[in-house]
Amino acid sequence: MAKSATAATTSLFQSLKRFFKKPWEITGPCADPEYRSALPGALEYRLSCPATTKLKPSVPTSNPETVYDIKYYTRDQRRNRPPIRRTVLKKADVERMKKETTFDIADFPRVYLTAAVEEDYNARGGGYQK
Repeated sequence: MAKSATAATTSLFQSLKRFFKKPWEITGPCADPEYRSALPGALEYRLSCPATTKLKPSVPTSNPETVYDIKYYTRDQRRNRPPIRRTVLKKADVERMKKETTFDIADFPRVYLTAAVEEDYNARGGGYQK
């Protein structure tokens, strides 16, 4: 019984609310029957995520060897260096290398200056012009 009384009261209140308006609803732009609020509703604000694509992208396919590769690291010459080769020498290898005589003095070219140059240390101004 109490529920029906409250239900009747709320329905009466809702019907009276239709006839009594707030003062700003009587005049102004929102009083026009064609007025529509500029604020979108919660369900019509963002229907889809901005990152979702409406159309499926079409990626052209071709032979992999004819497609230009735009990646930087494949063209980076600093990465194309040959690997560093390290040689580990054992004691026997070092002793063998010491015994080897690969160069003789006759293998090198002769020094082009064979005579000593005589300088005059007593020259005026040490040999420089003033």
